[in-house]
Parts: sequence; C-alpha cells; structure tokens
Amino acid sequence: MDVLAIDFGTSSTVGVLSIHGRGTQVVEIDGSVTMSSAIYADKDGTVFVGRDAERRARLDPSRFEANPKRRIDEGALQLGDVTLPIADAFAAVLRRVGEEAELLLARPPAQVRISHPAGWGPDRKQILRDAALKAGFGTTLLIPEPVAAAAHYASLNQGQVRPSGPIAVYDLGAGTFDCAVVGVSAQGFAVLAEDGLPDLGSLDIDQALLVHIGREVSHSDPAVWQRVLRPQSVGDRRTRRSLLQDVRDAKESLSRHQQTEIPMPEPFGDVRVTRMELEALVRPSFLRSAELLATTIHRAGLTPAQLGGVYLVGGPSRMPLLASLLANQLRIAPTTQDQPETAVAFGLHHVPAGGEDSQLTVPAFAPVSQPAQQRPVQQPPPQPPRRPQPPRWSPPPPPPPPGRNWRKPTAYGVVALALAAIVTTIVLLTGGEDEPVAAPAPAVPAQQPNCDQAGPKDAQGFTDCLRRIAAVLPQRDVCRDAPEAAAAMGAATAVTCVFKNDEASNAINYYQGVAMTGLEDDARRQMTKGKPVEGTWAADGLRGRYLAGAGKRSGIVLFGTEDAPLSAMLVSTRRDGTARTTQEMVDFFTAQLKP
Repeated sequence: MDVLAIDFGTSSTVGVLSIHGRGTQVVEIDGSVTMSSAIYADKDGTVFVGRDAERRARLDPSRFEANPKRRIDEGALQLGDVTLPIADAFAAVLRRVGEEAELLLARPPAQVRISHPAGWGPDRKQILRDAALKAGFGTTLLIPEPVAAAAHYASLNQGQVRPSGPIAVYDLGAGTFDCAVVGVSAQGFAVLAEDGLPDLGSLDIDQALLVHIGREVSHSDPAVWQRVLRPQSVGDRRTRRSLLQDVRDAKESLSRHQQTEIPMPEPFGDVRVTRMELEALVRPSFLRSAELLATTIHRAGLTPAQLGGVYLVGGPSRMPLLASLLANQLRIAPTTQDQPETAVAFGLHHVPAGGEDSQLTVPAFAPVSQPAQQRPVQQPPPQPPRRPQPPRWSPPPPPPPPGRNWRKPTAYGVVALALAAIVTTIVLLTGGEDEPVAAPAPAVPAQQPNCDQAGPKDAQGFTDCLRRIAAVLPQRDVCRDAPEAAAAMGAATAVTCVFKNDEASNAINYYQGVAMTGLEDDARRQMTKGKPVEGTWAADGLRGRYLAGAGKRSGIVLFGTEDAPLSAMLVSTRRDGTARTTQEMVDFFTAQLKP
C-alpha cells in the first residue's frame, strides 16, 4: 500500500512516501527535503505555500504568515484583505506535499498519516482532520509526534534487538518544546508520559538573538530600531523579514562554527556573534527543558537508567550545548541523527496501522511501574468474564527499596502520579458497554477492621477498610485491584473504580496506608483553576475532610479519614474536552461520592 507521511511543523513540513515494493523516500519540494510551512494569500484569494510564499512576502508582508500552525487557536488568519480559516491554511500546506507525492506515484496515495503534538486536544485534532479533507486526502490517520519519533529510532534497531526499555523523545521544534516517554513493545507504541513548554522553540531562540543584537546597535538610532521591531510600512516589514532570516541563518551557523556575523540594515553596522554568546542566551531555557524531561521520565515511573535511549528531534537539537546539558541532567548521552528534522516523518511509517492515535496510545502521564508481587487472597466466587484489557508495557523491576513507610509517600510529585494512574484507568476501563464487569460487592462487616494493615482482599481488590471509605460505590461501578497505583503512591494497597455518564468520564483511586495529609500539598498544586474548596464529611463511623478543585484538564477531589490512613482521589474529565469547575466537583462529591 502506498502511504504518504507528513510531519506538519510550525516552520517547516516534511513528507515521506512509502511506495509499495520500493521502500520509503523523502518527497523533495523545490529541491529540498523540508518545505517551509509559510503561506501567502494573494488578492484573488490564491494561497501560495513554502518558497513561493516567502518570495511573494517581499511584495506585501501583511499577506504572509510564516508559522500558521502556531495560530491554530485563532480560528482564522487575516492576511491583507483576505480572511483565511485556519483549516484552509493548513490544507494549503498539506495539499502542496500531496501534489508532489502524486507526481511521484502517478496516483493519489492510499493512506495519509499526519503528525501532531502529543498535547493537542480533540478540537485541535479536528481542525487537522478538516484540513486533510480539504486537501483532498482520503484515508487519514493522526499520530502523535513523539510516537512517530520513537517508532523511527526503534526501527533503526530492526534486525537487532528491540530497545531495552522505553524511549525518551526530546523534540525541540520551531514553535514549542515537547518531550515524551514512549513504551516500545511487540504490540506497538504507547505514550507513557508527556509534557512541554509552549514558550520554547527555535522561533523563541531567534527572538532572543534578535534582542541581543538590538542591545548592540539600537543606541545608534533608537527610532529606526523600533521600526524594525514594530514595522509600520511595507518597507519596514521587508527590512524586518530580511533581518529575521539573517538571524536564523546565524543561529544555524553557530552550531557548526564558533562565531559568525549578522548583516544589519542601515544605518546599523554588522554584528559579530559568538557561540558562547548564543549559548548564554539559551542556557536557562535549555536547562528548563532538560529538567522537564527528567520530571517526565519520573512521571512515567522510570529512571533514566531504565530507558532504551534518549533521542533528539528537531533542527535546534543540533546545538552542541543541548546534548551536553541533557547528558549532565540524565547521566546518559542523548542520540541524534544527521537530519533530525526528518525523524518524525520517517517514523510515521513504522507506527502500527491500528487506527487513530487514540487507539495507538494511552493519555499523557500514564505511569509505568514494576509489576507488583501477587499477594495470597481468598479464592473469589465465579464472575462474568472481564473485558479484554489493552496491553501495557512494564519496565524491568528495579531493586526493591530497603523499607517502606505506608503512611506517607516519599516520591516527588505524588499527586501527579496519582492523576496519571487515574487518567490511564479511565481509558483502559471505559471502553465498550456500560454494564458493570465485576460481581456485586459483599456487605461491609459489622466489626470495624484495623486499617493499619492491608488485610485480605475481595474479588475487586477491596479490603474491609477500603470498602468502608468507598461505601456503596463499588456496587454499581467497574472496580479493580490496582497494585501499580499502590506502588506509585507508596500505599499498602489500592483500588481503582471507573464510572461514566453522558457528560464525563470519572475514575477514583482508593488508597490504604496513605493519609490525606501526605497528598494535600501536591493536590493543591494541581488545582490551578480558581481557589480550592475544603469541607468535612461523616459516614459509617468515619469522619474526614475533602479538598475539591479544578486543574487544566480535569476536576479533582481529594478526601480522607481522620482516624485511619485511608484516602481517595477522584478525577473527572468532560467528554467534550471543556474544563470542570470547582463547584461542580463539590456538588458531585457531596451528592454521590461521600462515604
């Protein structure tokens, strides 16, 4: 089957064509393996792409947009007197690659695969799907960029051994920095954890270098320099565009040479810039990105030593400073290739053709931890068969810790790990029909148990103590033993329950051996939308507190008991992608969830 892979980037786009029986090849456009993602809208509405757009931008820069992908949330672009919907702008770029591919094939490709940032939500991905349709593509798959990059680097080992662990991807593009940990198994690839920085990309490096040279020359004529920064006429825009290109070329040259000169417009003199100066400008941002990658690896439940490799993607990854900082941060040397810009496009061909990205990956921050040892439990009564679960990669188990304190987790960012476990479980357990898959829960024993020890579990993984705090919830929802969540939180035992309705998908983790006070500080840091609400509850001989709030993607409720090391965390995510409110979470807890 002929497959066209398109890595649609902020500043450049790459196409790779897989022709049946002939392998893969880069789709060269205007003699280059990369095509500028820039667009230009002519007076008659014609949209030019790539080098053609850049050439016409000299005539009227107001009709030019160098980075349409960076403006995805604006809905439409105003280019001169033309209002261009963002999907049409994307379609023009995709169509240009498709036309070149058809010239090579003499027919349309049977399938098109397009990459996107792992953090894109359903609304942004729908814009990309609409653009693919407008570009004239038939069957189209959307695949997260880190999955494609990991697939590419994993494919380099074909014929040898599969990577010894998950792959960490450091993707520094033009508009953003993205990092991810991707599990590699015989079943394919899964995003185990991902994060990013929206304010770090090659365009931001260009801007920092422009400001730096401005400090060198602006004093000679401040008024002219202000017009360079804020163009007021066509001539000013031409001057600025030409200078930005020279700044970009200088940045790339400093990856190969120790110094270079930037030609300046009159009345300013040319400026000499050294690699040391550029590295001083970008070092703080690069350090942030290295620390974020380390944190992301930790969120995946891994250490750098457990990885199968750290791979660099994107043109700016050529900068020597970056590899040095990552090696110091992670204690392992990162790997890149001669053309890191093409890694994602080639990797799109190696991702299993199982469907859309939701079927290829699990959500961000899915924790991976060593398999928990099986504990002896009483034989449960026969139950209806469980729904098949998606395969999950598990890393080799690290040496066991010297001792465990069940009462307070000691790992950094414990609530981030808890959210990870819950979000992952929503996806793993909410597919298919809505009927419960577990047997009805047995009645709560009359005698109050000692909650300092885990105790025996029932078929769903509940101990007597966990069933007290869970109350009637397990009788109407899908619950399962969650040893991976217990290991991540340092708990004696844990159970995850999932329940959904037409509005939202909800999941809750119950922990025994972890008090609410040990989770509260981190929970507050996750509640970034508005002020959290606190309250108390009492039921079934238990008393406790709750803390409700809303984060960037989900609503959160943390609650626990006063007299026993029992706690629980609810995460609720709307099906339409809109944010939960704190008051909604309070109402939900007090009306339906309170023990």
